[in-house]
Amino acid sequence: MKSMTGYGEAHYQVRGTKIVVQLRSLNHRHLDLQLRTPREYLGFEEEIRKAIRGKISRGRIDLFINRWAAKAQGRRLEIDETLLSQYLAAFKQAKKRFQLAGEIGVELLVRVPELFHVRDIEADAAVERKGLFLALRSALNKLEGSRAREGRQLKADMQRQISQLRKIAAALETRALNGATRLQRQTLNSAGNGESAMRPDKETGDFGAMVSKGDINEEVVRLRTHVEALGRVIREPEPVGKKIDFMLQEIQRELNTIASKVPQLEVVQWVLEGKERVEKIREQCQNVE
Repeated sequence: MKSMTGYGEAHYQVRGTKIVVQLRSLNHRHLDLQLRTPREYLGFEEEIRKAIRGKISRGRIDLFINRWAAKAQGRRLEIDETLLSQYLAAFKQAKKRFQLAGEIGVELLVRVPELFHVRDIEADAAVERKGLFLALRSALNKLEGSRAREGRQLKADMQRQISQLRKIAAALETRALNGATRLQRQTLNSAGNGESAMRPDKETGDFGAMVSKGDINEEVVRLRTHVEALGRVIREPEPVGKKIDFMLQEIQRELNTIASKVPQLEVVQWVLEGKERVEKIREQCQNVE
């Protein structure tokens, strides 16, 4: 069992470029991928999505990728040699035509800033790809470790709730057996004495309907079966969030039926406690993958 919340971060250095990958996962009914990548890595987005889907099946995943080029590698200073040649030719022509004194030196370069241009060096995405996916794989492993740790805590809490549900089911089973024995004894006594110690069902006028309405043995058997199945489900290694939710619906249905068939204080109290345990598990289930 894994939680849907977690965090993982990793970095990798490729030829002076540092790549940092951050992953954060939150609760969501389905798998929702939100990618924020540098423009240099836009061509890798579908491959990145595929790698994440291979590890995670449910939850909102926020991915942040940042890259920093080493100093003096991300930008390059260039001189416009064509423009400089035109400046020099123009100065020489002016000097000759107007008989100007002096020499043309490097101070010209300082006084004409448009001769220089700073250009960003294009990243070699193919070279950085290996580092990017190594960092992504490491961040995914850390995210999965974080989700697994929280999942173990959720599992432990669910096991405590399931243990209480087992006790409730056992108590209801005892009540069902005692009730069936009491009804049987009353029926035998009535038949032996020739008296009507039992009252017929108000709606149908049928003794059998009354007995059936008070008999919860079948519901208790199903309740115990669902509780045991739930205990097995939470031990499964694959994503189980939807399975748990389904089992809780079945348990809730049996508890409701039991309460409607035997609306006695003792039974209702057990049912209410069972519903409380179900709701606690359902609350935890919202965070289970």
